[in-house]
Amino acid sequence: MSLESVELRTVSKEDVLRIQQWLQDDEIAESWFGRYSYGDSAHLAYNPSKAASFSENKWKEIFEDSDHKIFSIYALGEHVGEVHLAIEEALGDGQLSVLLGRKDLWHKGFGSAATGKVIEMGFNEFGLFRIWVDVPEYNEKAISLFRHFGFVHEGTLRQSRPHDGARFDSVVMGILKSEYTSELTSDSDNI
Repeated sequence: MSLESVELRTVSKEDVLRIQQWLQDDEIAESWFGRYSYGDSAHLAYNPSKAASFSENKWKEIFEDSDHKIFSIYALGEHVGEVHLAIEEALGDGQLSVLLGRKDLWHKGFGSAATGKVIEMGFNEFGLFRIWVDVPEYNEKAISLFRHFGFVHEGTLRQSRPHDGARFDSVVMGILKSEYTSELTSDSDNI
């Protein structure tokens, strides 16, 4: 899948309602941020179950925040997911998260194309020095995806993820701007 196969668009209220619906599926929620210890699906920056009723000011505060770059992923003319880059401007860091909510489109390259676009934006548009991810150890496909883009293991957060009644480690991976090559973004088919 090429970078042109996906668009990163401004988040709409309809998109947030779909995110909320997708996160009711355990497999999707676990592949995103997982669940909080009390069971609700985790989401950085905003709570999808409350976002549709945000006031205009609250909506702008969340979705126009310079510290949180949140985009809807569109492919084939449809909303299929969300990417989020949480920026720590003082450090030049960005924490990347990618959700493909349409399970029928998993492993067809759409998540890879969106990942490539947001990495490119992070380094070339937002001027980041480093982009990193925090992936539960059981999400081997995501670990493989980020490894493909040049992310390297930087550490482990021990038993930081509740999952299926147990605790699992999170794998912290990162890539520096000096390690990034844009050729990788166009060679990401079917990841």
